[in-house]
Amino acid sequence: MAIQSSIPTFERNGAVWLAGEASGDFIASLVIPEVARRMEGAPQYGVGGDKMRAAGFRAWYDIRELSVRGYVEVLTHLPHLISLRKDLITRFGDSMPQVFVGVDAPDFNLGVEEKLRRRGVPTVHFVSPSIWAWRPERIQQIRRSVEHMLLVFPFEEKIYREAAVPATFVGHPLAGIIPMVPDTMGARAHFGIPDNGRPVITVMPGSRVDEVKGCGPVFFEAVERLLHRSGDAHVVIPAIDETARSRILVVASQYPRLAQAMTIVVGDSHRAIEAADAVLTASGTAALECALFKKPMVVGYKMPALTGMIMQRKALIHCVSLPNILLGENVVPEFLQYFCEPDPISHALEQALTDENRRRMLVERFSEMHESLTADTANLAADAIMSVIRR
Repeated sequence: MAIQSSIPTFERNGAVWLAGEASGDFIASLVIPEVARRMEGAPQYGVGGDKMRAAGFRAWYDIRELSVRGYVEVLTHLPHLISLRKDLITRFGDSMPQVFVGVDAPDFNLGVEEKLRRRGVPTVHFVSPSIWAWRPERIQQIRRSVEHMLLVFPFEEKIYREAAVPATFVGHPLAGIIPMVPDTMGARAHFGIPDNGRPVITVMPGSRVDEVKGCGPVFFEAVERLLHRSGDAHVVIPAIDETARSRILVVASQYPRLAQAMTIVVGDSHRAIEAADAVLTASGTAALECALFKKPMVVGYKMPALTGMIMQRKALIHCVSLPNILLGENVVPEFLQYFCEPDPISHALEQALTDENRRRMLVERFSEMHESLTADTANLAADAIMSVIRR
């Protein structure tokens, strides 16, 4: 989707949003209607996806243009990303927005925010980079780029207060829409999964192409081995769109038992988690979603070796999944990089399915975590954004 050659009058003097991933598209879509209402219908435009469009957003560029992960992988896309960022900075500035809201994607957004702030555009960033986990030096760029940070984890407030960066905890948007008690049987009925006593395993290898390439074969082989040892199960694999579904189907079909047991669903990841007895997921937002649905899980992640080495050297903590970070202990097994192998993952997934005492403990801990992340996100975020506009 190409940027327009000129900026229509009706797309001036509103709020510019830039979301770089599917999670950002979802988060922004929850807040855009309330901001638009408080801005008395001023246009909301920029870079976003389908959920933001459904919320009344005008996308100049589609979110998929920015969906690249890792240091090494970015290099192949770097010329396009540099050109895109330069073009957006110019056009966003020329549109005379009342505020710019960057949603996640800090490697791209912080640079845009810094340039726009120098031009006098008020800047807000939604979802703090994980400076408490790695790259703490990034707080210096945040201080230059961001007038107000919207936080989704309460413990981050102390970090920003000490760094003298205005910030507000607005709750985690997922905590407000995921039910405290999941409707597991209703989700299974939605997918037509019979109540025949077989366990339900949901497998989430990631939404990006390189995630499916890195995690997919390991995850699918792990499930194949589990099915070989334990017998039949229902396996649900969510895909972000039809392209991803085709990609997953090509890889997963190489495993005979899995191919017979699996159902690939498009755009229904929350119900896929809700239906599960246990989930095998790539690290990221999906692990938090599994915890909010109170599901036992196993977390794995494998990326190209050089990217993994760089990220490991910059890390401040030894765990990567959000449930472990938020709870302050390793309640979720993690298998990362060289340890992300089918056999140990298979046995950990089997334990997640069969250990009822552990399941009860996780439900209790995840429920406490859910409550701590729940807030009126749309109104709190809109309050902060409007305060920046007034300032």
